[in-house]
This record gives sequence, C-alpha cells and structure tokens, in this order.
Amino acid sequence: MKRHFKSLTTLLMAIAIGFSVQAQPSSKISSKEAERYFEIAKNIEIFTTLFRELNSTYVDEIDPNELMLVGIEEMLATLDPYTNYISGADIDEYQMQTTGKYGGVGARIVQLEGKVIITEPYEGSPSQKAGLKAGDQIIEVDGFEATGKNSEEISALLRGQPGTTVNVKVIRPISEETLTVTITRAEINLKNVPYYGMIGDGIGYIKLDQFTEEAGKNVAAALKSLRDANELGGLVLDLRGNPGGLLNEAIEVSNIFVDKGIEIVSTKGKVSEVNRTYSTTSKAIDTNIPLVVLTNGGSASASEIVSGSIQDLDRGIVVGQKTFGKGLVQMTRPLAYKARLKVTTSKYYIPSGRCIQAIDYSTRNGNGESSVIPDSLRQVFYTKAGRPVKDGAGIEPDVDVETEDFAPITISLMNKYHVFNYATLYSAKRESIGDAKSFSLTEAEFNEFMTWLDDKEYDYTTRTEKMLDELIATAKNEEYYEAISAALKTLEAKMKHDKNQDLIKHQAEIKQLLEMEIAARYGYEKARIEVGLKYDREVEKAIEVLNDMTLYKKILTASK
Repeated sequence: MKRHFKSLTTLLMAIAIGFSVQAQPSSKISSKEAERYFEIAKNIEIFTTLFRELNSTYVDEIDPNELMLVGIEEMLATLDPYTNYISGADIDEYQMQTTGKYGGVGARIVQLEGKVIITEPYEGSPSQKAGLKAGDQIIEVDGFEATGKNSEEISALLRGQPGTTVNVKVIRPISEETLTVTITRAEINLKNVPYYGMIGDGIGYIKLDQFTEEAGKNVAAALKSLRDANELGGLVLDLRGNPGGLLNEAIEVSNIFVDKGIEIVSTKGKVSEVNRTYSTTSKAIDTNIPLVVLTNGGSASASEIVSGSIQDLDRGIVVGQKTFGKGLVQMTRPLAYKARLKVTTSKYYIPSGRCIQAIDYSTRNGNGESSVIPDSLRQVFYTKAGRPVKDGAGIEPDVDVETEDFAPITISLMNKYHVFNYATLYSAKRESIGDAKSFSLTEAEFNEFMTWLDDKEYDYTTRTEKMLDELIATAKNEEYYEAISAALKTLEAKMKHDKNQDLIKHQAEIKQLLEMEIAARYGYEKARIEVGLKYDREVEKAIEVLNDMTLYKKILTASK
C-alpha cells in the first residue's frame, strides 16, 4: 500500500512538472519558474501524504470521496465563484445548462410543504402531451414514493434516455382525482427564445433567456419572422435576467446587427497562447433597424458582451439597469473519471477596450471578502462615436429606468404560493381566458381572490415597520427609549398593517402576478410573457425611445 501511494505521489509530481513545462513557449525555464514548479510538486506530495494518513489513522471512519470533495471545493472557494469542480455524476446537469437539452418529461417541479408539485409542464413536452397540469402533485414515479422527497430527487427519477418510459402517479388539485400516466421521455430542448412578437406600432420584441446552443440562430429566425410579417421600424432585444452562456453565441447574436469583420470581444489571460480576438464572421441580417437592448442586474457575461458591443459600436441603445459585471471567461478542462474543471482563464474586453468585471477576486479584505472595484479606479473609454463609457462595473444603460420593488405583502403571497394556488383554482373552473394579450382580471374576480385569502396564512413586515424596529433598537442602544417609549408605542399601534387594506393598496402589482400565472395555465410561458409585457416599465420606455428618432439619434451622438 505504501509503495503504491509513493508511486502515485511521484506520478502526480511528474504530471504537475510536465504540464507546467509544456505550457511554456520555450524549453528554457527561469530560476523563478523552476522554483514555482518545485512548490507545486512539493504541495502535491504534502496533500497526497496527508490524505493517506487521514484515511488510514483518523479515529473515526472517513468517506474519502466526501473528504476530497470538501478539500477541492474549499480550495476553489479561495478563487472566484465561477471556477468549479464538476464531478462525473454532475456532468449531465452541467451539459444541460450549457446546451439547454436533456432527456426527460419536460416539467418544472418544486417541493412545497413536503409535497412535490408540478409548477409548469413545458408546452409541447411529453408531460404536457400526457395531460399533466400545473398544480398536480406527484405521489409516485415508477413505484417510488414521492412524498417527502425533494424536487431534485424526483427530477432525477423523471430524467432518462429519450424513448424510455416512466410511470407517474399524480393527485389533481381541487377534484383530488388520482391519475397514473405513462410518459415516453424525449430530448427536452429548453427554448432560449421563449417569445417574440410585436409590442407596438412597427416595433418588434425578442426575449432571449440564455446563450445556449443556437441562440444566435434562433434570434435571427425570430427577427426574420417579424420582418416578414410586419413593417418593422424598431426592435427591442430583451436580455434582462439572462445569465449568459456560450461565448460563440454572444458573437453570433451580435453579428445579427453588426456586419462582418467587426471585433466584438477579445480575451486576455495569464497564458498568452490562449488569448483570442473574436470578430463577426457573416453578413449581418440588419445593420440599420433602430435597436434597444434591455438589461438589468441579472444580465451577465454573454449578455454583457452583446449589450456592451452594441453600446460601444453605437449600434443601438441600452435601456434598463446596470448589468451584473461579469467580465471573466471560463473554459472546461477534462479530469479523471469523467469529471471536469470549469476554470476562469481570462478576462474579456469589449470593442471600446474596457473590461466590465465589477469585483476584484484577486484581493480580499481581512474577512476574506472580495471587493467591488471603486469608482476612483474606474477608467473612461470611448464608443465608436466618441461617447464616454467606463469599465469596472458592468454595462451602464444609456437610458436608466428605476426598478420598482414589490411590496412585502406581494412577496409573501408569492413565497407562500397563494398566487400559484389561486391560479390553479381559477383555471379549474374556466375552459378558456381568450387571448392572453387582452386578458385582465375584473374587480369582482380580484375581490374573490381577497375572500379566498381569508383563511390563508401569509405574514410580512412592511418597510415602515422595519424602520420603526430599527428606531426602537437605536433608541435602546443610545438610552433614549424610556423617554420616548410611550410615543413609540402609540406610533407602533397606528402603523400595524391591515392585510385587506394592503391588498387594496397594492392591488395593481398583485393583479399583474395573478394574471401572469393564470395566463400560463392556458398558454404556458408565451402567455405569461405576453401578459407581463402590458405592465413592463422598461418595455414602455424602450417603445418611447424608438418612437422618437430625434431622441434616439441624440443619445447615440457624442456631446461636443
């Protein structure tokens, strides 16, 4: 055993030195590099001997797989959150995230109060074709009890090779009918363009959810379809909440609006041999159509490459909120036993030359926390037309639209799944709602919802109540409480929230979420998006800008 482990240690040292030497452009190694390679080999030997001694001598039984996994994850945690270890068991999940494809039945599920509930069968999926509906409770999968299991465990049972079958037993809400259906699994392709359509007179809209495979092809097809059916005078490309994905798809999406041979992004890292410059390779579909790109704090990585290149090249206008600020590029490296390492290899730079990375992971404070790049260190760059833009904090919109947060009561209704459950009840009583674009709850129907809530539990603390709690805590800390306690108690009594009054006060936003959830029961994700667009302040601002070409051109012109 000891001889074998010593051989393994020697092998690992040789591999470490071999890889390091191989990465060099010249066979001549400096003394500093040689010292670094020795440190790598030395620490590998320390690690392997420590791991051996723990497993052979520790007082209690140790799971070597778990111990190693903890060690790997803790090591990677000192770097950035995007450098991750992907075990062989998790590789399918990783590939699903990058391709948008997996084998299964095609349904979103959640665990709610110990039950596994279908929140939405995907339109056209095997689960939808088999008759499963949002609100159905899964009680068995191929004879395995589902109650008490979490959604990840049930998802694993539902997934499998396309063409295989799975038996699913559910309880239908309201009627409490028990159904057993046999579903033939298929390749599920999560749509990266879940919706496109017209949102105004001559203004098209395309929603891109993620940069998975064929994102560029699908956005291009959507644009061509809109142009073929309409006199298109402007376009809104919605990247809000899009976390990114494949770098090449960001280039393809940019290429739809930017002609051939234009640099979109370059990557620069420690190993110069892997540095790259990425330019558009095809003729653009439309280089002239007025364009607005919508962004928010959830727009990251590839979304920032597209929105940033459109801004830097003055090809269109960015509307919404500042993006996430992820200017780091990852690649995957194969490891033993089908595992992989997703590792940050470089930073990316968009056409103006700026990097939009907002957090410096190379330095940490005394608490081990990375810091946001301060404004004083951010540099000014210039767009093609000479407009000033800054690095180090994501893509800042040309037209900023302030976000409106939901009220605490609305958040509570969502978190307690009361909006979801009422939509299930509503759809069980009605065959159709007609066109989702024109669907709206009546005042009487909203009052029915309020009555239905009477015996439901949902608690929350208003923002004013939180501020009062903070005031009381501060008063006690500074020893003023006794002097003002009577006044504070009177104020507290007056501020106690009344749920019915809060429902009426925040009716507009609650009604919006109800309408979106109800519409999804009939028209799935497409209907949900169509209803949401009616209430969308960023979309409204985008339409306003596209309808005012004087304003549009002024925004894209550098001030003298």
